[in-house]
Amino acid sequence: MEQSVGQEHLDPSQEINLDIVRERAVKGVIVLTGRTFLLQVLSFGAWFLLSVFLDAKEIGLFFIVSAVVNFFRYFSDIGLAAALIQKKEGVKEIDLKTTFTVQQILVLAILIILYFLSPLLKQYYSLSFEGLLLLYALGTAFLFSSLKTIPSILLERKLDFGKLVIPDVLENLVYNFSAVAFAWLGFGIRSFTFAVLIRAVVGLIAIYMISPWKPGFAFSKESLKKLLTFGIPYQLNSFLATIKDDGMTAFLGGILGPTGLGYLAWAQKWAQTPLRLFMDNVLRVTFPAFSRMQDDKERLARSVTRSIFFVCFLVFPSVAALLVLAPVLLQIVPRYSKWEPALIPLILVSVNVFFAAATTQLTNLLNAIGKIKITFKLMIMWTVLTWAFIPYLAIKYSVNGAALGYALVGASSIIAIIVTRGYVKFSLWDGLLKPAVATFLMAAVIYFAKGYLPVRLSSVIVLTIIGGIIYFISVYILTKGTIIADAKKSISALIPK
Repeated sequence: MEQSVGQEHLDPSQEINLDIVRERAVKGVIVLTGRTFLLQVLSFGAWFLLSVFLDAKEIGLFFIVSAVVNFFRYFSDIGLAAALIQKKEGVKEIDLKTTFTVQQILVLAILIILYFLSPLLKQYYSLSFEGLLLLYALGTAFLFSSLKTIPSILLERKLDFGKLVIPDVLENLVYNFSAVAFAWLGFGIRSFTFAVLIRAVVGLIAIYMISPWKPGFAFSKESLKKLLTFGIPYQLNSFLATIKDDGMTAFLGGILGPTGLGYLAWAQKWAQTPLRLFMDNVLRVTFPAFSRMQDDKERLARSVTRSIFFVCFLVFPSVAALLVLAPVLLQIVPRYSKWEPALIPLILVSVNVFFAAATTQLTNLLNAIGKIKITFKLMIMWTVLTWAFIPYLAIKYSVNGAALGYALVGASSIIAIIVTRGYVKFSLWDGLLKPAVATFLMAAVIYFAKGYLPVRLSSVIVLTIIGGIIYFISVYILTKGTIIADAKKSISALIPK
């Protein structure tokens, strides 16, 4: 056995003070957002082309199978990865190897179960041979993904997101290019099968080149017990999120069928794109950063307010502009008119996105300061509401009903805002309402202006520019110019001292 087992693992994050945490967090958000912006431009184009080359049934089938695999993926982790990131003291090699050993055992067990359940899944969803191949490919990618956990944890604890983004960049590049290329060549659903396998291999090789760690098997009952103290409550929240999201998607596949789910998935994909573009990066940085600020409530409150503002500042106008301009875009691109039945679902699921821009950050905050039980209760509420509203409305009103259910569940997030402010007194006006007011003004202007312009791409560009100008002027006035000062601070954080 390695001599290093049981010794302190080199982890610079344990020695950094709050000023360095703040500086690295700001830099991390900027690096991740910049990286994601460029990648999402590629992803937008890829998703658009896939929506052109593939029909609603093929896209719906991909989302059904992905949801099934993601549901089983949950059971591969019992919160150990999050516990290692959240841990205040240094991480030991035995902690890493215990986590790695337990996770691989769980992953292999799940893949065996998934294999034996595949005939039942084939029958329930009427999967073709191509659908089964996709299922097995996603399972294989799941195994490869689990092998990346420890190298990623080591980088996240150091808040070294500059390196962590590299595997993500490579994965996204090869996935989007290969998926579109295969779809263009007429491979249909098999385009996703090849793309997920290529992405898995590239990502695994990249992370170990950037964050070398020698995989090893070991087990420490004491280490596992300490990690599970945080990990199990955290994972219970993840379990409820899995039931609420992927579980519901898989269930709706049986109600709406692949085509109906394809329309709903198209609406969700476009509505949630701003979240994936901006919010995911902030969450990835703020969880370890908030964890290290948890004893400084005043600084924590300011950081939470700024992080909420940052997400809402970018997400709100993006979603609003999409809702106003989507009907025009469908008329401009003839082969895209097939998605017209998804316009009403797009509007409805966007309600959920507006609330998620703020409240997902709050559940992240509660987890970071150790209030896992509060998050768990909120997740119970959202899960119950999801399963109470969405299936019933889907059966009664089909795709539009399901989308309405998501809107109603999203509106319940007001409760999360009230609860979280009982622990951290962040500013609702500065973080949430200022970008909301500016977004409303922007949306009103471009909505009325589009009636005076012809239906063509140049009109969309003009409306986007007008909307951007109105929005930034509104934000500047509402923030009394502090948005410029914050931008300068963010830029200075990127400049080496």
